[in-house]
Amino acid sequence: MSPPNAAPKACLRTAALQVPRRGKLRATNTWITHHHSSSAQTRAHCTSTARRIAIQDGFVRQSRLCRSVTPTLFQQARHKSKMTDSSQHPLAGLWRPTHLERLCYGPDSVKKHLLECLPKDSSKAFLITGNSLATKTPLIKQVEELLGNKHAGTFSKIGQHAPVEQLDEATELVKKDGSIDTIISVGGGSPIDSAKAISYRVNEHTGKFLYHITIPTTLSAAECTIIAGYTDKSGLKVGVANAKLAPQAVIYDSKFALETPPWLLMSTGLRAMDHAMELMYYPSSTEMPCRLMALNAAGDLFKCLPKYKENPKDEDVITRLQLASFASLGFLGLNLKGGLGLSHVLGYALGSPYHIPHGITSCMTLGHVVKLKAQNSSEDAEQIARMAPFAGVARSGDDKKDAVAVGDAILALVESLGLKTTLSEKGVGKDQVHTITKTATGKESGDLYEQVKQLVENLY
Repeated sequence: MSPPNAAPKACLRTAALQVPRRGKLRATNTWITHHHSSSAQTRAHCTSTARRIAIQDGFVRQSRLCRSVTPTLFQQARHKSKMTDSSQHPLAGLWRPTHLERLCYGPDSVKKHLLECLPKDSSKAFLITGNSLATKTPLIKQVEELLGNKHAGTFSKIGQHAPVEQLDEATELVKKDGSIDTIISVGGGSPIDSAKAISYRVNEHTGKFLYHITIPTTLSAAECTIIAGYTDKSGLKVGVANAKLAPQAVIYDSKFALETPPWLLMSTGLRAMDHAMELMYYPSSTEMPCRLMALNAAGDLFKCLPKYKENPKDEDVITRLQLASFASLGFLGLNLKGGLGLSHVLGYALGSPYHIPHGITSCMTLGHVVKLKAQNSSEDAEQIARMAPFAGVARSGDDKKDAVAVGDAILALVESLGLKTTLSEKGVGKDQVHTITKTATGKESGDLYEQVKQLVENLY
């Protein structure tokens, strides 16, 4: 895919979380248990936005999408504490972390920390990546050389949205070698989700998940979740979910991100913005740490994305963007109940069916969705308005007005980065408006359908 046409520069500056340039965070959580559905099939009923999913042994089919799903597939997990939503009035909630053990960041982090991230001295690691990284950059060869005799193989055919045929092939390669206990994903969301899906399949075969080390080269934040999404043979985005699918180690190396095309890093930065923004009104988001970290993530994204556009070689800026990406979604933990929100739902409806990268779908949808939600819900407007200072917007005291201004700030940021585009430019005909709207809402008429239809029409 070619980068969108360039647009005039603009810089939005705001206060943001101050973090060191390089370092390492470590944590151990031993009480997380994994999800395995014992029922043959559970039909999950949906909220007013009407998403339907089918769950069978952890398999999630995203046939219709919405803001939240109840009962959640994670309620079937044997956790020590019952899942509860958070609330603002009264202020209450329950946060449960994933089993992430370490996070390393800074220049040359891969060289410094990769081997120490392996679970055992005798570990054998299999690499999952895409063709471009394997053939057009030195990164994969560098990782293979670092691993030495611990390298058990590399699969480099993962494409956009992770087609299931590629997962099938990679899974068979891993299953043939019983010495492999570690999977290393290098790249963006597709290789990372593919590695999670392969681990899930290996567990079905052996009863053991693979230890997952991920080296992200974009800002998609796929490394933060316990869901692995991929595309089935019909072109539908599907996935698996399990508490043990979150990677154990994340390595953010700014030198690896230097190989990422600037348009791709910036557009996935808007995907991270999408995570941060929609977590503000996501029912299961906790005030601490989820929403507070999402606010700071958005602040760094607003500040650093324009700086990155001006100088894509600034490794301090890249590192801050990588950490902002993690903060945008990494503190949701296990508090995940279906799709995050309407912008994500539209991203699923537009992404794999029309071959549009999710970073670009976020560029198209997020600003418009924020403005729509600000108009429709005073509760959502209250949460979105908290983003105003981080988006460079002065608070007026009117939540709805401030929330709409945040949506406008997002649209202005997208344009300033040269990422503004339309569905027409992406080859999506206007005859698809009904299909997209129906997929996103699960409805064919009514107020919700008409509002989302109008939003989709505005994307042309």
